[in-house]
Amino acid sequence: MHYGRPPGFRADGWDFQVLGATRDGGSTRWAHEEFLALPQCDVVADFHCVTKFTMLDNTWSGVRAADVVAVAPPDPDVTHVLVWADRGYTTNLRLADLTDGATVFAHSRDGEALSVEHGWPLRLVVPHLYAWKGPKWVRGLEYLTQDRRGFWEERGYHNVGDPWLEQRYSYQEQPGEGPHRAAPGAERG
Repeated sequence: MHYGRPPGFRADGWDFQVLGATRDGGSTRWAHEEFLALPQCDVVADFHCVTKFTMLDNTWSGVRAADVVAVAPPDPDVTHVLVWADRGYTTNLRLADLTDGATVFAHSRDGEALSVEHGWPLRLVVPHLYAWKGPKWVRGLEYLTQDRRGFWEERGYHNVGDPWLEQRYSYQEQPGEGPHRAAPGAERG
């Protein structure tokens, strides 16, 4: 599932960037071929959709997220990451979720390239969280020194998204599971 129509893809116009609170204060950018030249891996993992279905034992092929973080390291104060995708879509993750050894920027599933509808050329797969935490059409990471809600989290989805705890909606959040929400109308002053 996704919001809106899938974006078009042109390899010569595609890039992946790491920015925000980086260790050196700069940013890192890869063109499509450069990103695919990073070390590749296979991760066998389940896929959990918030709509209550799970696909077992998928083999995701791509670049381990921890390897991207190692090449473009965050500032020591970074706690969270905002993952950016085409059309302004975002999701937030704890840095520890991103660097988990099974988290992968996938270009293939079960030996086949992802279709555009399923995220080609790149989707993030965070196996221990619901699938909305692993967006399709990923274009970059922004390191954050404090949590900030992403697209679906702003629209009422749980800030963490652990399927084993059935963390689907923001009303289920416990203290410390997400950034403070302003009371309705508070921003109008």
